[in-house]
Amino acid sequence: MKNSVKLLFFLFLLCFTLQSCEDNNDNAPAANIEVQDFIWKGLNLYYLWQTDVANLGDKRFTDQKDFNNFLLGYTDPENLFQNLLNKPVSLFPASGEAIDRFSVIFSDYTQLEGILSGTTKNNGVDFSLYYKDASRTTVIGVVRYIIPNSDAATKNIFRGDIFYAINGETLTGSNYRTLLNLDSFTFNLADYNGGNFSPNGRSVDLTKSVLSENPVLLNKVITIGSHRIGYLIYTGFYPNFETQLNAAFGQLKAEGVTDFVLDLRYNSGGSVATATRLASMITGQFTDQVFAQQQWNTKVEAYFKANNTSGILNLFTNTLENNSAINSLNLSKIYILTTRSTASASELVINGLKPYINVVQIGDYTIGKNVGSITLYDSPTFTKLNLNPHHKYAMQPLVLKIVNKVGFGDYVNGLVPDHLLKEDLGNLGVLGETSEPLLSNAIGIITANGRMMKQNQPANFENLTDSKSITKGRNDMYIDKVPEGISNLIQQ
Repeated sequence: MKNSVKLLFFLFLLCFTLQSCEDNNDNAPAANIEVQDFIWKGLNLYYLWQTDVANLGDKRFTDQKDFNNFLLGYTDPENLFQNLLNKPVSLFPASGEAIDRFSVIFSDYTQLEGILSGTTKNNGVDFSLYYKDASRTTVIGVVRYIIPNSDAATKNIFRGDIFYAINGETLTGSNYRTLLNLDSFTFNLADYNGGNFSPNGRSVDLTKSVLSENPVLLNKVITIGSHRIGYLIYTGFYPNFETQLNAAFGQLKAEGVTDFVLDLRYNSGGSVATATRLASMITGQFTDQVFAQQQWNTKVEAYFKANNTSGILNLFTNTLENNSAINSLNLSKIYILTTRSTASASELVINGLKPYINVVQIGDYTIGKNVGSITLYDSPTFTKLNLNPHHKYAMQPLVLKIVNKVGFGDYVNGLVPDHLLKEDLGNLGVLGETSEPLLSNAIGIITANGRMMKQNQPANFENLTDSKSITKGRNDMYIDKVPEGISNLIQQ
């Protein structure tokens, strides 16, 4: 009798094991949909708007076969990615129509990693593009700054130069991406006078190369009376250059600045951790207090609350990632210059500082990016550990909304300047000079002595885009690491 019971138990165990093996085999994606499988599972787990996308629902598919058939309907991984987003700008291009304006996917994660660290194929011209007139047909470009050690730095092209064509072909709303994507091309330049543009016969030949941009573009102290005004142009929140940023603050501190102007006009964002450290350099008196709070989707929020609540908080700190001491200015007031290109981590610094110190914003409205992303790789934990060797796809989807200490983060239409002043295409000025319009106004506000430069009302050209936004992924705000343990929540 006992032997019969043992035999039945053994047979039951064997059947269960075989069934489990069969189920596991069914769960393995077919080789031709491995990328699609990765995309769906990553978005189902982490995507900020997961519950708003029907095809990302936890109970969307009846079984593995149903799931595989769905994925097989998308031969192009990019199409699947776009169709699983919540009203992406690629499918809803009309102004104000899109919800997800920033999630991206790359077929080669090395390109994505380079972009996030400030390394791109670049000729060194940072520019803005505007529609030339109300017809929104032709486009003109304006040089904002030249990246040092680039091809453009050796050529006869400077801040304020205006280009209207490339290789003799007039820029339009439909061709600018194709033309600017060329590795080598010729800028055809124009003069600007009173709202009118006229070709001037000048041209500049430019060639792109792999270039790493140090975001500390200019750092100086301007002395006016008793005021020692620190001025820093910072163009991107790149973790690889935090040491240079900290050294710049060390210089400002050593020179005893009494006031500080942070120029974020052309800064489209980057690392949340670097933004937190920059805010800590500006202050220094709030170490370990909450700088920002992250809000994830329902399942990730539940995981954090059950396992590690501190994982959703970004705290002021007194050290860099390498444990070097941060050089802090201990300021209680700061002046920040902004434009419509000021985005993501730049906006985070402004919003995160406001509950603690007086932030005076000068310039234009910011872009309005209050959401952050993370890099997801095709591996069991969505990190680079045990990567799928069959492809190099990686995603940078939006996974969180970020708010400040008091819970404010609703600025999708941009942060409103305290002193509205748009850049004048006919008078950009020289960056760092006291006559440069936006810096001049900041100095006038600081000194309150009437030195503020009186501005003419600039012609109002509609902003189209800029050199950073054209490059996919360059205006991301992101966290550096995938939270540990969350991959265990995967549904399929």
